[in-house]
Amino acid sequence: MTRVTRPARSAEDSTVERIATRVEGLVMSGTRLVAVDGPSGSGKSTLAGPLADRLRAPLVPIDDFVSWNDFAGWWPRFEAQVLEPLLTGHDAVYQQRDWKGDEFGDRLGPWRRVPASPVVVIEGVTSSRRAVADRLACSVWVEAPAAVRLERGLARDGEDHREVWQKWMVEEAVFFERDGTRSRADFTTSGGADASS
Repeated sequence: MTRVTRPARSAEDSTVERIATRVEGLVMSGTRLVAVDGPSGSGKSTLAGPLADRLRAPLVPIDDFVSWNDFAGWWPRFEAQVLEPLLTGHDAVYQQRDWKGDEFGDRLGPWRRVPASPVVVIEGVTSSRRAVADRLACSVWVEAPAAVRLERGLARDGEDHREVWQKWMVEEAVFFERDGTRSRADFTTSGGADASS
């Protein structure tokens, strides 16, 4: 595992370049899946966007599947609608979560097509879980202290989401511990502040 810290933009660019260089240098057939994982609010999206741009790869956010009341049970739909098609060279077609119309439910919204591509970046909580680990070309773990992650979440979602965020943070800590997600990462990077939470 390579340890990378991202305190500044140039360091972030360097991290993106190091990961991209590794992915591009892999000799393998089929689609190369790159997962950017870590707890909520850690900075996954901040890294995944530039990484997908650098790799000229489509980006599939796990937020299109997960919901406040379903932390990890959405995986079979992700497997069937995204992983299976992309890994067999076909476009993925799936319905995105309707966060605006049904924030606390499970309603689905518009359909999205992700074109088959030599590289695909999947970004979000549990994206490198054990169930997909052997099919990943590269996994990246992004971390930040719990207090920083909670602060980011409340800045985005509002103070009225504090209880939901705290419950979610417990769920993801339990999941990651049981799954051993961090220990399998090819790269570990700080999403800001001191990464020891």
